[in-house]
Amino acid sequence: MDLDDDTLDRYRLHAEICKVLTDPKRLMLLDTLRGDERSVGELAVAIGVALPNASQHLAVLRSAGLVGSRRTGTTVNYRLAEPAITDACDIIHAIVTRRLERVAPTRAGSPTEPSLRADHRQVRRGPIRTGAAR
Repeated sequence: MDLDDDTLDRYRLHAEICKVLTDPKRLMLLDTLRGDERSVGELAVAIGVALPNASQHLAVLRSAGLVGSRRTGTTVNYRLAEPAITDACDIIHAIVTRRLERVAPTRAGSPTEPSLRADHRQVRRGPIRTGAAR
């Protein structure tokens, strides 16, 4: 592998984007924005957090270039700036689903998958919803 400056910069940017995706609330925001743009208030209600908390997470996503915003009067609407990010989220979601399915028969005992943390029940189950009203 050629580790020139361009290659290293590409991996650094990749890592920075991945860091942004480490918070479940940010993943939920991206999921909610799949179909259409939404106001910060709508997003806060959809993911079950206070408006200031949603705004903070949206600011992180915006600074990473994953969401964009548009002001209409006093309302700020958000949309996916990089819709393809949902493809990456779907791949990870499929991996999580497979791991949860492997653990399901042993929930009474200890998990068979050592990399699955004990708080796996906090992971949202089911397919990632697309654009439907929430």
